[in-house]
Amino acid sequence: QIRLVESGGGSVQAGGSLRLSCEVSDYNYNGCTAWFRQAPGKEREGVAGIDLLGTTSYADSVKGRFTISKDNARNRLYLQMNGLKVEDTAIYYCAAGGDWRCAIQTLRPTYWGQGTQVTVSL
Repeated sequence: QIRLVESGGGSVQAGGSLRLSCEVSDYNYNGCTAWFRQAPGKEREGVAGIDLLGTTSYADSVKGRFTISKDNARNRLYLQMNGLKVEDTAIYYCAAGGDWRCAIQTLRPTYWGQGTQVTVSL
């Protein structure tokens, strides 16, 4: 069982930045990790994924604005979000597991964090 704990959510004006962090409890875990989000009234969607080798994939809606990264020494996953838009408002979830290729468009993670709220206003 892997525990994932997110932090770093909050409220920001459009055009601003936020950095999300996720602590992964299992120091031996080296598979796919990813960020998903769920806006009110919408289905959960993949935002970005990163595999064992550091290869990344992004949803088209965040390409060029969001950057996923990981610090293996600290067992942490990050999501740097720049140029935030109102439509980025959602609960953001850290996730782990699923296919090792870690393609965010088709990823089905096994483990989930509790989520952190990101609110972007005009």
